[in-house]
Formats: sequence, structure tokens, C-alpha cells
Amino acid sequence: MLSRILVPMDDSDPAGHALEYALDNHPDAEVTVLHVVGVPSMMMGDAVALTLEDDLSDAAADRAEPVFDRALEVADERDREIRTIVGIGHPARNVIDRADDYDAIVLGAHGKDRNRATRRFLVGNVAETVSKRATVPVTIVR
Repeated sequence: MLSRILVPMDDSDPAGHALEYALDNHPDAEVTVLHVVGVPSMMMGDAVALTLEDDLSDAAADRAEPVFDRALEVADERDREIRTIVGIGHPARNVIDRADDYDAIVLGAHGKDRNRATRRFLVGNVAETVSKRATVPVTIVR
């Protein structure tokens, strides 16, 4: 039986399905939703705006808010509580680095950038990377 599950989320449908799966299939588990905001670099489009922010942590929390609002709605529909955390950096690395604190990871098969071939080629698929490198079981939800 799983007691602690990490659900990485962005604003994609598969991420929402992953949270639904975790909540529906593991009713006794503590579910934590992680949203990762990328650090500024020439490959991370939207994240470049973070360089203009006075407080990176506050800016990251602001960017995570819509994702967490959606996650809280999904949890409320199921009369469940969830925890939320914000990560900063590369999404797959953030998930992998936190894996030992959880019994399992449940994530969507594709994130919001699934149709951006250049991004997939240069950065790789988060679900694929996490499934190969995580130290705990990983469930990928479509």
C-alpha cells in the first residue's frame, strides 16, 4: 500500500488525469502535487521573464497558482486533501531529486509542450526521463 505519492503537474490534460488517477486509486495515500518553474536559460522561453523578478520564489509561486487551483478543484471533487509544492529548475530533475521522499510517482504521459518537437528533442520527455531514473515506482497516465 502506498502512503505518499508525488504527482508532478503542469497545465496539461494528462497531468490532470494523473492526479485523478492517484486520488481515485490510492484513497488512503497522502498526495503531493509538484509544479516546477524552469530557471532562466536560453532554452526555457517563459522562464527568461523570471530574471526580471525581485523574488524568484514568489514569482515561481505566482506561476504555480493556476496549476494548484486546478489540482485543488480535482481534489475537492473527490473530497480529498492534497499538499502542493513549487520546484524551480528542470522538471525531470526536480521530480527525480524528490523521489526518495515518496513511495511512488504518478505523472502524465505528456506535458503542455508535447507538440513542440524542438523542445522534446533538446530537453526530452519528462515522463520518459523520470521513469528511467526514479528510485521509486512510476505510473504514467495518458
